[in-house]
Amino acid sequence: MVRPSAVLSILLYLVALATGLIVRAGNNHAQGSKAQINTCRREALTSLIASSVVAVVGQTSPAHAFGNKISTKYDDRPKRRGPTPKDLGVAMRTTMTGDDYLGLKECGPAPNCFSSTIPLEEDPDHSIPSWTWPAAIGNDKSKAFAQLHEVLLNYPPGQNGVDGGGFEIQKFDPENGYIYVIFEALKNGYFDDVEFACIGNGSQTREIQVRSSSRVGYLDYGVNAKRLNWIAAALRAKGWNAVGVDIKTHQGYASENQM
Repeated sequence: MVRPSAVLSILLYLVALATGLIVRAGNNHAQGSKAQINTCRREALTSLIASSVVAVVGQTSPAHAFGNKISTKYDDRPKRRGPTPKDLGVAMRTTMTGDDYLGLKECGPAPNCFSSTIPLEEDPDHSIPSWTWPAAIGNDKSKAFAQLHEVLLNYPPGQNGVDGGGFEIQKFDPENGYIYVIFEALKNGYFDDVEFACIGNGSQTREIQVRSSSRVGYLDYGVNAKRLNWIAAALRAKGWNAVGVDIKTHQGYASENQM
């Protein structure tokens, strides 16, 4: 929300500015009638104030802010959320060798993304193991995703110093086995896209594929790993086989992100 005191200060400044401008205009047009000068004064003052207030409100309003963020302290900072990726979800992908596979979006070269559908031999820096729900759930995909959904709803923004801007579940489709969540950084408002999907049949039915990626920037300073590791630990407590991001096998990521 825009602070009223800030708007008032800006308005007072604009009044002073407009008055100075109009006095100069009046001096330059001394031969004009008093009525014309007064009209000019009113129109200029109204235009300046209206346009500037709109600009200020538009820049400081915390658009798309999540209700579960841990603080409003940085609401006045410009946010770098980045555009929503157009190719999220399960789709046909192509490996570097030209082979097609059904999976989640690939990761770029930056150390700020993990995906379980990336072939390990092709991209070990970004590849992580898929997660498997307990055998007690059987092949009930909906029940497994309901349990995952419950864990996500209990995710604490700010845990381990990440995701203080909160999060919001954008899509929850237990029947088709898909969840899409956006997480936000507290200070600069960076958006990260996180997906969970059930892909395949037969012996792969109990597997859930995972992807967590930053939209902008190069480094993530461990944010994606810390997020996935919290979710994975919560699921392991419920009997899941969820490894998360093992820093021992992703030492390059840990080194670049100063973990």
